[in-house]
Amino acid sequence: MLARAALSSGVTIHKISKTITLYCNDKPITPTHTSSSSSSTPAEESPGTTTSSGAQQQHQPSRPLLLLLPWLGSRPQAVSKYCEIYFRTGFDVLMVESQVSLFLWPRWGLEYGARLLDLLESDQRFCRRPLLVHAFSIGGYTFSQLMMHMAQDRERYQGLAQRIHGQIYDSLVIGSLERMAVGLGKNLFPRIEGLVRRLSLLYFRTFKHQTLDYFATALDVFWNSPVTAPALFYYCENDALGDPDEMEKLIAHWKSRGVTVEHLRWKESIHAGHLRAHPQEYLSSLDSFLHSLSIVPLKAKM
Repeated sequence: MLARAALSSGVTIHKISKTITLYCNDKPITPTHTSSSSSSTPAEESPGTTTSSGAQQQHQPSRPLLLLLPWLGSRPQAVSKYCEIYFRTGFDVLMVESQVSLFLWPRWGLEYGARLLDLLESDQRFCRRPLLVHAFSIGGYTFSQLMMHMAQDRERYQGLAQRIHGQIYDSLVIGSLERMAVGLGKNLFPRIEGLVRRLSLLYFRTFKHQTLDYFATALDVFWNSPVTAPALFYYCENDALGDPDEMEKLIAHWKSRGVTVEHLRWKESIHAGHLRAHPQEYLSSLDSFLHSLSIVPLKAKM
């Protein structure tokens, strides 16, 4: 499904690893601000950006890169809808999938985060790109693993943090340990959700130092994130995996730190399915947010 969506949009697919895929947008860039395009030079181009014929694009401003972090167990047909939005808007998409093992054993998650940071910093296809982050559910946890490394060495990762121009969080799993356990059951084995929840709680408490202590550190880093780019949050009141009151506290805290934050809260919606439940509101707010940033290359509407 994702391959069909990519082909229909004129996008070339590059499989980087089992869980990381790059979708290169072959559509010519038409900058929103003509003054910025006239001042662009070949030195500003994104290295390695190619058209479907393999020829390197010339005299194009650096195409922005979306770091897309889907929810656990996401289906290609669902994720493709979000990719299509960003293809139309002029982004390349780097999709980084989460695995339950990275959550159950956070040390592996930190190693995964370190590899992804190295990719974004060292790979010639990415190292100079302006970035946008769009994380769903557990994808927010995966991004927090990057944040932990960035927070531990702010000087080293200062350039990367500054390249992130915006961050979007859809259905963050936030709140109690019980909510995390519920999330595992609902996403992995919904037919035996109750059993998975009880086993998860037992596991987390048995391996507290290897799990809960890491989660607490990651949560603290997220609250005081080294990434201070404008943010957009989507959440709802009937989400069993996310506490809306805790979300409000997080948003207020980020605002107190000087971060520009927009949010959309629904009384009833679907975890990681707000686009399906409230398409007009979702797309309108996303369109407004994206076009408030300095990296949107096209004037395309959602």
